[in-house]
Amino acid sequence: MSHSARPSRPSDVKVVEKVNRLAAEFTAARERLVGVAYGVVGTVAEAEDAAQEAWLRLQRAAERGEEIADVEGWLVVATARIALDVLRSARRRREEYVGPWLPEPLVAVDGADPADRVTLAESMSVALLAVLESLSPAERTVFVLHDVFGLPFGEISGIVGRSAAACRRLAARARAHVTARAPRFEVDATRHREVVEAFAAAAEGADLDALLRLLDPDVVLTNDGGGLVKAARNRVRGADRVARFLAGVARKHRGTLRPAVVNGWAGLVRRRADGSPDCVLALTVAGGRITAVDMVLHPEKLRRIR
Repeated sequence: MSHSARPSRPSDVKVVEKVNRLAAEFTAARERLVGVAYGVVGTVAEAEDAAQEAWLRLQRAAERGEEIADVEGWLVVATARIALDVLRSARRRREEYVGPWLPEPLVAVDGADPADRVTLAESMSVALLAVLESLSPAERTVFVLHDVFGLPFGEISGIVGRSAAACRRLAARARAHVTARAPRFEVDATRHREVVEAFAAAAEGADLDALLRLLDPDVVLTNDGGGLVKAARNRVRGADRVARFLAGVARKHRGTLRPAVVNGWAGLVRRRADGSPDCVLALTVAGGRITAVDMVLHPEKLRRIR
C-alpha cells in the first residue's frame, strides 16, 4: 500500500522561500564581499572562503527566524569579521615567509575578467596591499573598511572590537603609515599603460638605457618567490640597481611579457614557451616614471591565471 507524501508545513515553506531570497541577495553581493575580504587578507582563496562562511552564517540566522533588514550590510560585516580572524592567523605564518611577501594578484588577460570575479576598489593595487601588510590586523581592517569601502566607524567598531573613537584613531594611524610608505602613483590609466608598454619592450630587450629612462631614481623592486622559486630575498632599491637586476633577469629568462590587467591597472604576465605563466609584474607609475616594480613568482599565487 503506497503512502502519499506528507505536504510541507507552511512554516517550512516560508523558511525555504526566505533562504532562497537571501541566497539571491548573497549572489548579487558576492563580488563585493570577496573584494572586502581580499583587501583584508590579500589572497583570493581565503577571501572566497570568508564570503562563503558569511553566507552559511546568514543561512543559519534565517533558519533560526532572525529578521535582517539590510542583508548586504549584514554580509559585509560578517565577511569582514571572518577575514580579520583569518588575517590574525595568517600573520603568524607570514612571519616565517621566505623573502618579501606580496599579495596574490588579480589578473585579467586579453580583456577577459579574472578567473575569480571580484569587485576591486581602484586603490587596491599590489603595491598598496604590500604596504598594508606592515599594519596591525586591526589597523589594516579599519583602513580597508573605512578608507577604501566607506563603512562608518560605528559599524567597524563591532568588527574589530574597539569603540568608534578608537577606530578613528586606528584609521588615522594607518592612513599616515600608508601615505608615508606607499609609492606615488599615476591616476591617468592611459599614461600608465603607455609606460608599461615601454617597460615591456625595454625589459624584454635587456635595454639598460631605456630602463633607466623609465625608472624613477628611488624605484623599489620587490620579488616574491616564497622560497619555492629563485627570487631576490631583499628588495632592490634605486634606478641603476633595479635596471641591472631586470636586465639580468631578461638574459636568464627567455619568457615573453604579455599585457594584462593586474588589480585593475595595466601590468604584465611573463609566460614560458609552453604558455604557462611564471611571473606577474605590477608596476606603479607616477609622473611618467616607474616608482615600484612588484614581481610575483610564487607558483601558488599564479595558478588562477588563465
